[in-house]
Amino acid sequence: MKAWPRGAERRVTGRVAAVVVHGLLLGLVLALLTACGGSADAGGTTAAATVADETGPAPPAAPDTPPRRAVLVMGDSLSAAYNLAAEQGWVALLDARLAREGRPWRMVNASISGETSAGGAARIEAALAEHRPGLVLIELGANDGLRGLPLEATRANLETMVRAAKAAGAGVLVIGMRLPPNYGPEYTEAFFALFGEVARAEGVAYLPFLLEPIAFEESAFQPDRLHPTAEAQPRIAEHVWAALEPLLDPAPTAGAP
Repeated sequence: MKAWPRGAERRVTGRVAAVVVHGLLLGLVLALLTACGGSADAGGTTAAATVADETGPAPPAAPDTPPRRAVLVMGDSLSAAYNLAAEQGWVALLDARLAREGRPWRMVNASISGETSAGGAARIEAALAEHRPGLVLIELGANDGLRGLPLEATRANLETMVRAAKAAGAGVLVIGMRLPPNYGPEYTEAFFALFGEVARAEGVAYLPFLLEPIAFEESAFQPDRLHPTAEAQPRIAEHVWAALEPLLDPAPTAGAP
């Protein structure tokens, strides 16, 4: 074997050492880069958590709007939007007005075409229990008169409804009606008077005649000459509103849901 030149072994050894040191330094740099990357990730997570903490918890949801209290309408076809779309009737028009003006009330129409005062008296308790109204509008009796029923029976039924509503803590508006003159002056005048008599005796609000704004306008009625047209409904709604609005403020507290 040929001998190494003088100094060659030292130079080789130095190179090997340099390679080893370079490898160690490279490994250390890679390890540091890996560690820094992990720290950056952790730091990023921590920063995100910090930002989240600084923003604080989400604000509480706004409280639900209190439910609107019910104005229960116990009526017949004159309140049930007979032969019209429901939204065209005076009850629906008043409901839209209450909502538009931000009133804490809503109309609940429990009217039935053909209903008599006896029918209303029979179902008033169930309607009160279901809807728990703050106000009750009683528009019944017209079909009693058209059938020529005894006035004392109509009076007794109206009293039953008024007293049931009052016992439930609701305010009451009695809405009266007139009959055509062909029923004779004695019966028609006594019929008209009984609504006011019941209202005064029971100490509740009273609107004498539902159809007063349109009673003498033939064009305001459908061909049967009994039921108002859609075009007449806003005038009826305005007429009822004049009697209803004073009962809305201050709102009754009894019967609240």
